[in-house]
Amino acid sequence: MIILRIFVAPFVLALSLIVAILTFLHSLAASVLSILAMIAAACGLFAFFIGNDTASGIRMLVTAFLVSPFGLPAAAEWLIDRLDDLRYSLKSFVMG
Repeated sequence: MIILRIFVAPFVLALSLIVAILTFLHSLAASVLSILAMIAAACGLFAFFIGNDTASGIRMLVTAFLVSPFGLPAAAEWLIDRLDDLRYSLKSFVMG
């Protein structure tokens, strides 16, 4: 059992570093994508109401939703949280 704990300890360290780096990158990407979502939503509303191009307007609004904090960044945050849960579980196994 002690050999398994020694084997798992480097993975705990690697997961700690990976989660920290991914959390930092996620915060940067989320702020940039929020700005892009606002621009895409404005373009979509412009195309929908003023440009009379319904298909392009809906397409831009869907794109704006996907890059907004409720779309792809939320999925990425969920994945980062699962990695952090895995790190915590492995850490509790090693510490014991």
